[in-house]
Amino acid sequence: MITLHIGKFFARETILICPTCGRIYHSEELSRIVAGSCNFGYDVIAYVGKALFQDHLADEMVIKRLSEKNIDISASEVSYLGKKFIVYLTLLHRKSASRIKEAMALKGGYILHLDATYEDNSPMLMIGMDSIMKIVLGNIKLSGENSDEIIPFLKDIKNLFGDPLALVHDMSKGIGKAVGKVFPGILDFICHFHFLRDIGKDLLAQEYDNIRKRLKAHGIKSKLNQSLRALKKDIDAIPEHIDVLYDGINEKQVSFEKSLAHIPLLAAYTLIHWALDGQHQGDGYGFPFDRPHLTLAKRLKRIHDEIDQLRKIRLRDNFIDNMPLHQAFLDLENIINDQSLWRSVEVIESEIEIFDDLRKALRLAPQKGKQGLNDNGTSGDIRMIEHGVKVFREKIVKNQNYPKNKKLQAMIVQIDKYWEKLFADPIKVETPNGIVCIYPQRTNNIEETEFRDLKRGYRKKTGNNSLGKTLKSMLENTPLVKNLNNSEYLSILLDGKSSLEEAFADIEINDVRIELKRVQHNPEKIPAKLKKLTCKETYPDKLKRLFVGLKSNGILC
Repeated sequence: MITLHIGKFFARETILICPTCGRIYHSEELSRIVAGSCNFGYDVIAYVGKALFQDHLADEMVIKRLSEKNIDISASEVSYLGKKFIVYLTLLHRKSASRIKEAMALKGGYILHLDATYEDNSPMLMIGMDSIMKIVLGNIKLSGENSDEIIPFLKDIKNLFGDPLALVHDMSKGIGKAVGKVFPGILDFICHFHFLRDIGKDLLAQEYDNIRKRLKAHGIKSKLNQSLRALKKDIDAIPEHIDVLYDGINEKQVSFEKSLAHIPLLAAYTLIHWALDGQHQGDGYGFPFDRPHLTLAKRLKRIHDEIDQLRKIRLRDNFIDNMPLHQAFLDLENIINDQSLWRSVEVIESEIEIFDDLRKALRLAPQKGKQGLNDNGTSGDIRMIEHGVKVFREKIVKNQNYPKNKKLQAMIVQIDKYWEKLFADPIKVETPNGIVCIYPQRTNNIEETEFRDLKRGYRKKTGNNSLGKTLKSMLENTPLVKNLNNSEYLSILLDGKSSLEEAFADIEINDVRIELKRVQHNPEKIPAKLKKLTCKETYPDKLKRLFVGLKSNGILC
């Protein structure tokens, strides 16, 4: 057996059996260190789990750190112990449900927020969170947002924690239908952030997708980065002239006499960098609030115009000095002549103006905001926000283009459809500190923040931007790890014990094995024998012969 505080050791256990009743007695001391028929102790499981899911370390780094503690472990064992950690945490969470429920009751109850995420062809990961205590209550993987799969998930949350004060979610029909069946009569709200985001996607996505596709078709980022690498080699040879340009831009007294030949080179290099930096601009809300491809396109047009003027100015009356500017101008010619791109830019600019007006009316996701998804919007009377949206609605309907613009008409239909759920009265909750008014639809970004942190953690760990494979392989209750940062939740989970490994020791190993088998079952995975068939190139022919043979034998009749 292997533990952190002992290392590798051999345990000899004396098992006692009562001759009267047949009850078996194991060593209590050993069972507090390691589960039956297991090799790694609870402390190793806890260490690996925290390293993987809280510190987001790669498997190789976990192996290295454990080797420094004289523990030899393979990559497959690290992966397996990581899964066991999530299973232990899941069972401990469910075991602590009654105490979590009591803690939420002391705060007046809980508000259940529901949202799902997916990437590529991955399954959906749905999270249910309490926005008052700010903890994850449950998770599930779904093949899609249909009510038949969501209903059992909601029933499980209801059985563990009772009815919520209210529910908050996006406009998904599947979620709406499931909520109505499992929680009839419970206050139901539409999240302002999700509502605004979906409206923005409907309004802007068509033109924005075209902008992204046109930029990709021209390979402009690759072309400009290649130019930057070539220019950088020349710039590395003239470091003293960088200071001259810097001081000159900042209006300091400086002599340009020796630098005139190099200023066009530095100008081309810095303008290209400035344009490419547009793809990193944004306030951290994601599309449609942030539009990096649009910013990049507009900056490319801007530097094209600037370079066109600069390349005609010969600082030393020598056109060769301006060759870097000429080359940059030529690199941009094709994209500047792309009429489809600039038509989309023109259209989306007018649509953004409408979207930003609604954004201001809802008082959400402020432009140039400092907090990104952590910003829950400005506080204020819900009636004032409702009035602002009403004024916005009237302005759109009176627009002379409204009768012909299907996007605007669809937006107004959405606003009218969800009006009552968007602007319902606040909930008054009795707490030990008195009555508190809560606007559930305004506590809107908690799942978005959870998904963002989850994705950042896995990207840090794997170095891979695409999370499709990760969402397929990860256990559904992995987001519970985020709760461990909540001291109140952790105290409930430990229930007087000093550490997670001590709490894990109270979980029956058979329950762990059953849960581990359940969560590792992948309905999308093709059965082994069928996989052996489909990997053969001649499979279609053999299948056809089988059908013909069955038909000729009269079996199908």
